[in-house]
Amino acid sequence: MATLKVGLVSPEREVWSGEARMVVAQTVEGQLGIMPGHAPVLGVLLDGSEVKIEPADGGEWITAAVGSGFFSVADNEVSVLAEQAELGTEVDREHARQALSRAQSENDTVGERRARARLRAAGAEA
Repeated sequence: MATLKVGLVSPEREVWSGEARMVVAQTVEGQLGIMPGHAPVLGVLLDGSEVKIEPADGGEWITAAVGSGFFSVADNEVSVLAEQAELGTEVDREHARQALSRAQSENDTVGERRARARLRAAGAEA
C-alpha cells in the first residue's frame, strides 16, 4: 500500500514525522483530505484548527492543534509548517480551558479559536 511521508513542524521543533495513510487539514479555503497520489497542493492553514494524521502502521489517528502556517503536498510528501503546533497528547487540558476562558472574557477571537483547537485535539469538550 502506498503511503505519504509526513512532517509536522513548528519553529521550535519537529512535532511529528513519519509515514501515513491519510492527512486531513483545515485551510482557509476549506478542509483537505490527502491520500497517496494526491495532486500537488499549497494551502494556508486556518489559524486555530487541527491537523489529523492516520499513521501507516494502522495505529490511532494523531491530532495536533495548529496555528497559522502552510500546508504543502508534492510527490506523496506532506509538509505542515505551523507557527504553533501541539499534539493532542501533549495538551494540558486545564491550561487550555483557562486560556479559553481568558480569551472569551477579553473578546480575543484568535485566542479563543486556538484554545478550542487545543481542547479538540486533546479530545476534550471545546
